[in-house]
Amino acid sequence: MAYKKTVILPQPIEQEAEQYLLDNGCNLIKCDECTFDEVAAKLPDAEAVVLRTGIKFTDELISKGKNLKTISRTGAGVDNVDLKSATEHGIIVSSSLGANTSSVAEHALAMIMSLTKNLKVLDNQVRNKGFRVRYTNPSNDMGGKVLGLLGFGRIGSTLADYCYKCFGCKIVAFDEYLPDEVKKNYESWVEFMDMESVLKQSDFVSIHVPLTDATRDLINYDSFKMMKNTSIIVNTSRGGIINEPDLVKALTEGEIAGAGLDVFDSEPIEDDNPLLQMENAILTPHTAALTKECVVRMAMQGVERVVAFFNGEAPEKVANPEVLK
Repeated sequence: MAYKKTVILPQPIEQEAEQYLLDNGCNLIKCDECTFDEVAAKLPDAEAVVLRTGIKFTDELISKGKNLKTISRTGAGVDNVDLKSATEHGIIVSSSLGANTSSVAEHALAMIMSLTKNLKVLDNQVRNKGFRVRYTNPSNDMGGKVLGLLGFGRIGSTLADYCYKCFGCKIVAFDEYLPDEVKKNYESWVEFMDMESVLKQSDFVSIHVPLTDATRDLINYDSFKMMKNTSIIVNTSRGGIINEPDLVKALTEGEIAGAGLDVFDSEPIEDDNPLLQMENAILTPHTAALTKECVVRMAMQGVERVVAFFNGEAPEKVANPEVLK
C-alpha cells in the first residue's frame, strides 16, 4: 500500500526526531495548542500520530482519523490512548517501551537516597538558620537495607541492580506476571514473594506496575500499616496506584517515614493537595523520564517506528497486538 506519509504532531517533538521524519519523506501536520478541537480538525488527513502526553486519544478523537493507521507514543505508557477503540479501527498503537528505563530507575534511586539522607529537611533548616539540626535529625545509610519492588520489569530490575551492586541492599520483589523462567535468572540475589511480605520486610518500597483497574489503590492505608514505620515508599509509575488520602494519613500518623512521588491522581497536582505541605514527602512533576537524553531517545524511537511502518516493516513494541491478526 502506498502512503502519503502524513504525520500529525499534536505537540512539538525534539528537533532531531522531527528532522528524521522530514528526511524520510514525511509530511508534517503541526498543532498550535494541542486541544481536542484542533487535533480533531487536523486528524482526518493524518496516517500516523507521534503522540506525547498532552492529549488523550479517546474513542471520539480516534473516530475522526479516517485515514489513521498508527499511533506511536514517545513514552513507555499508552494510557492516553483508548486501545479498544484503536483496535476496532484497525490502528496499530506502539510505545517507546524501554527507552526510559535507566532514567526512571535513576529518578527512583535519587528519591530513595534523598529521603534516606533527609536532604529536603536538612537543606530547609540550613537555609533558615537551623544548622543545629545536624544534632537532632540524623540520616540513614543505604547499605544493607531491604529494597522491595512491586513490579520487576525493566525499570524495577534496573533499580534493583543499582541498589544491590552499589549499596549491598537485599532485594525482595513481587511480580505476579513475571514468568518463573525469568525469575530463575535472578534467584541468586532477588527473593520473590507475595506483596504483603514485600511490604512488611522492606526499608524502601518502589512501585513499578502499570495503572489498571486491578492496580488502582493497590497501596492503601492497610498496606501502610504493614510497612515499617521507618520505611520509605516511592512511585515513579502512575498516579492512582497509591491511594493519596491514605498516604497523607500514613505520613501524618507516622505509619511510614517518607514518600517520593513523581506521579499523582490529578496532574498537575491540585493546589490544595495536603502532600504539598508535608516535609516528609518529595514531589516531582512527572519528570522521571524527562532527562535531556531520554526525551531524545523516546522521540527518536517514536518516529523510527512511524517511518518503519510506512516502509512496510514489521511493527515493534505494539501495545495492541491483536490488531495485527
